[in-house]
Amino acid sequence: MFFISVVKQYERAVIFRLGRYVGTRGPGLVILVPFIDRGVKVDMREQVLDEPAGSSITEDNALVDIDYVVYMRVVDAEAAIINVQDATRAVRNLATTTLRSVVGDITVEEVLSQRERINQLLQTKLSTETVRWGVEVKAVEIREITPQQDIQHAMTRLLTADRTKRALITESEGDRQAAINRAEGAKQASILEAEGARESQILRAEGSRQAAILNAEGYSLGLERIYAVAQRVDANTMGLQYLDMMKALGEGASTKWIIPMDIAAVAGGISETLAGIGRDRGSNGPSPSGGGAT
Repeated sequence: MFFISVVKQYERAVIFRLGRYVGTRGPGLVILVPFIDRGVKVDMREQVLDEPAGSSITEDNALVDIDYVVYMRVVDAEAAIINVQDATRAVRNLATTTLRSVVGDITVEEVLSQRERINQLLQTKLSTETVRWGVEVKAVEIREITPQQDIQHAMTRLLTADRTKRALITESEGDRQAAINRAEGAKQASILEAEGARESQILRAEGSRQAAILNAEGYSLGLERIYAVAQRVDANTMGLQYLDMMKALGEGASTKWIIPMDIAAVAGGISETLAGIGRDRGSNGPSPSGGGAT
């Protein structure tokens, strides 16, 4: 007589005959010999171990309460039955002790800020240990981390102080940058003002130089024209000019004159000129004796 058992799709049956392991069966119908064969069903689905909050002490002696979830799955039914008495319970206890070990190596600030890193460490360490039980740990997720009240108050004060510090640093950085900008602006303004003054001086000097050149050129041109006119003045013209000068002197109230000139030479030249003019008129006009009769 045989005993027939039905193994579901997500189950496996570990068969023992007279206490000796003879194989793993399923899914489907499994035939067992009564009083000789014994089958132990193993659920091969992924299981969720919802662990309640447990206390752990961090490296800096802060007490925190952490609750987490472990996702595990039996991959080897034979090992899960033969190598461990209760695989689920073993994984729970191992996860708790491993979590406390991981948290004890880091500070409370790291516990609060590095949750993903803690998850990875827990999964790695659990997978290393549970492989001999035929269990694979798929993931470990920390749901909530709750420090004690005094730690929370201290962290709140620390957070407030840190925010105040950052605000002061930001404000001082803003003031420093504003001062730098103002100094740069003043520097640029001074540079531009100096460049403007230099350009202005250069333009004024250039204008003065051009004006001096033009004045010199005008003076030189005037001298050249005076010299050219003086070259065309003859002795008669000079004599007449001296006569005009003497006339002007004679009309004055002074009785003494100092004339820096050889007046005799000038007078001689003038007399010769007048004599020549008289000769020219005598030769051209009628004689005084022959004007009335022939």
